[in-house]
Amino acid sequence: MADSLRVAIAAGGTAGHINPALALAEELRARGHEVEFFGQPTRLESTLVPKAGFPFNPIDVTGFDRSRPWTLVSALWRMHAAERTIGAHFAQVKPDVAVGFGAYIELPLINWCHKQGVPCVIHEQNSVPGLANKTSAGKVKTVCVSLPVAIDAFRDKVSADTQIVVTGNPVRKSVIGASRADGRRDFGVPEDATMLLVFGGSLGARHLNQGVCALKDELLSRPDLYVVHSTGKADYDSVVKELALTKEQQARWRVMPYIDKMGEALAAADLVLSRAGASSVAEIAALAVPSMLVPYPFATADHQTTNARYLVDAGAAVLLADDAIDTPAFREDLLGLVDDSARRDAMRKAARGLGQDKAAVALADQVESAAALKG
Repeated sequence: MADSLRVAIAAGGTAGHINPALALAEELRARGHEVEFFGQPTRLESTLVPKAGFPFNPIDVTGFDRSRPWTLVSALWRMHAAERTIGAHFAQVKPDVAVGFGAYIELPLINWCHKQGVPCVIHEQNSVPGLANKTSAGKVKTVCVSLPVAIDAFRDKVSADTQIVVTGNPVRKSVIGASRADGRRDFGVPEDATMLLVFGGSLGARHLNQGVCALKDELLSRPDLYVVHSTGKADYDSVVKELALTKEQQARWRVMPYIDKMGEALAAADLVLSRAGASSVAEIAALAVPSMLVPYPFATADHQTTNARYLVDAGAAVLLADDAIDTPAFREDLLGLVDDSARRDAMRKAARGLGQDKAAVALADQVESAAALKG
């Protein structure tokens, strides 16, 4: 691309918002564009964005707590103050395009850019859109969604000339480019072994951990099976106590509170057992790992079940409800997948067909198009 864009991105709050934004930023930077971020100085983005090598501009916003109506006044005041800060930042040169990733932090950027005639794009990671993106949808040129099921939620929110496009949920290059051989070496898993990767996410991991622990003896009875088990920080001590692994068993069942190198873990895995958060589903799909998904039952509008169906309907995953963890179905489904390599191969092929590893490219194309640099 001959022309270089100045791109402003607003993303923050959780890794589920920030990592897709960083994946887009990496792709845009590789195309020669200039990217900068706006976020809150006290949240995760203030650490992750500079660490990834992108300029970070702090602005202060708060959401509106519907149970405390008086918070609307302070939220609106901070929103207008943030718009003024953004305006001062761009006093000399406006951005060519702005991108929001769904947290409240996007509202002042999208509002200011819309008033200034700067084209805007928003990206929705979940199957059930959040309030920020639904609020911004009427002011943007393009609404990008991760899953087709999210399209209907935006139809009555957008203007007549707004596009709604399925791009997938961008995954960072450090994950997509991870090596199976490196992952196996890092986690001490032989190349010819079967590796089961278990992780529950930050919410609701306990029941999933309990279900896996109950199958300890049957899983370890398979001599070629290795388990890499991320428990979540809150459950680490209780899982270690419940498993009570011998030193010999610890060589084949690695327990840790958190996995720093998730890309390598997924690349090394033959099967994943996990919840179905948007980022987890995107990363599992991008690396085409067969999976058994147990959605967190208390997610808003049961959106994790909807997320999971993206892989299940493609034949790339098996879905099991959380309340089935304590039934024979959990054991039968999990052990059945562990023992059936041909079925896992078919699931991996189905996952590759989704093209989730190209989501960052697809979203970057939409950003360039919104800035009128592509056909």
